[in-house]
Amino acid sequence: MPNTAVPSVASRRGVLAALIAATIVLPAAAQQPPQMQTFPTSSLVIETQGGQRHPFRIELALTPAQQAQGLMWRERMDDDQGMLFINPVERMASFWMMNTLIPLDMVFVDRTGRIVHIHENAIPHDTTPVPSRYPVLGILEVNGGLTRRLGIRPGDRVVHDVFRPRQG
Repeated sequence: MPNTAVPSVASRRGVLAALIAATIVLPAAAQQPPQMQTFPTSSLVIETQGGQRHPFRIELALTPAQQAQGLMWRERMDDDQGMLFINPVERMASFWMMNTLIPLDMVFVDRTGRIVHIHENAIPHDTTPVPSRYPVLGILEVNGGLTRRLGIRPGDRVVHDVFRPRQG
């Protein structure tokens, strides 16, 4: 005779518990990138109009996948570190802080290396777009509040091979 027994209350509770656990775990897993990108490294210097020079060790976000990930999931970053996002051409840009755990200053840089805009202390996890305000070739992200502490302002220069100073 075939077993046609109705599942027990305990087994139904087990299935229910598994379904509840899956609904809790899946949204968290969906927020994790499928594969963490690696980034080439470089260095740059920010020269203030007052003559100060601030060196940084940076990671370069060059590919669409690297730029999509950016500094997401980082729990900390040293004050002499940052990430430079490089556009293929100078253009308007907009960033957000989805899945970014630390506050960041966003330094928007034109093709000549001039800082045209700084957005200070972008809020972790905020999905509000932060626009460049002007066409930019690069966006440097550093720890939140760092540009103010170092006296870095629009008009200062970012010295890196990707930026070409105006001639004459």
